Amino acid sequence: GLNFIDLMVRQGNIDNPPKTPLVPGFECSGIVEALGDSVKGFEIGDRVMAFVNYNAWAEVVCTPAEFVYKVPDDMSFSEAAAFPMNFVTAYMMLFEVANLREGMSVLVHSAGGGVGQAVAQLCSTIPNVTVFGTASSFKHEAIKDSVTHLFDRNADYVQEVKRISTEGVDIVLDCLCGENTGKGLSLLKPLGTYILYGSSNMVTGETKSFFSFAKSWWQVEKVNPIKLYEENKVIAGFSLLNLLFKQNRSGLIKSVVDKLINLYNIKKIKPVVDSLWALEEVKEAMQRIHDRGNIGKLILDVEKAPTPLMANDSTETSEAGEEEEDHEGDNENKERMPFIQ
Repeated sequence: GLNFIDLMVRQGNIDNPPKTPLVPGFECSGIVEALGDSVKGFEIGDRVMAFVNYNAWAEVVCTPAEFVYKVPDDMSFSEAAAFPMNFVTAYMMLFEVANLREGMSVLVHSAGGGVGQAVAQLCSTIPNVTVFGTASSFKHEAIKDSVTHLFDRNADYVQEVKRISTEGVDIVLDCLCGENTGKGLSLLKPLGTYILYGSSNMVTGETKSFFSFAKSWWQVEKVNPIKLYEENKVIAGFSLLNLLFKQNRSGLIKSVVDKLINLYNIKKIKPVVDSLWALEEVKEAMQRIHDRGNIGKLILDVEKAPTPLMANDSTETSEAGEEEEDHEGDNENKERMPFIQ
């Protein structure tokens, strides 16, 4: 699976970035080839999906058994690679942190991305949940049925939400950070929960730009604890990778994966796969995420041969446009800021 965190790792926009040489990637699916002496519950030949603390973008991956889960018979390997990060993150935020219940409302950014689509699907399992989503305008037609109210990511979504729900929303899921932090907090109802689970605005067009990185952080509104107290609002953060690899909560994550697999088996949820890419096409695949051109998850497929067309333009084989509202889908006349130089 290819995630936005992988772009942040590449640019060094994370706490304690790893030293090179490095194989990126945090989730994968495949067939068990070998077992450690003390491993129980798995056999060679099992179809599995797993979390990995780096090194997932490879033909052979080694990870502790506590981070490995069996894949349902009717789930494809590409779906399985798209499943762990997005759905566990969405489930934990909605049900473990924000306590989503019947009749609540949720605002989610990047509604067309992997986590955004997982959030929308999980919200649909609870009666009468209203989902407000922001996404690039060219994605609206494809994802309009998955959310209740959809707004252009460049529009004044705060006023749009308040026009529909004057009190605001119960849950804000923010993967953008920057100026959106203050906007999200302002939209919370009393007893509402704001959750920061990413900071994709920290990823800049340049290969590396400390100035752009710092500018994004300066846009973050300073949180006043007294104001939270007076307004009865909750602010939270969520990092699945830290929960797994630094805070040793693999048992909790396994129970969540079990619940999610049950939901998959009864056809309540299903991973949305945007596209498959060969390992040699990782540059173009990362560019597609950077341009926010994907609807659902991008997958690196070790058995896929590179597609010559994609070597020229990562969006030519798909009809995804760029972020600007003008000339949607017209990629020929635009200057693209290369993510990898």
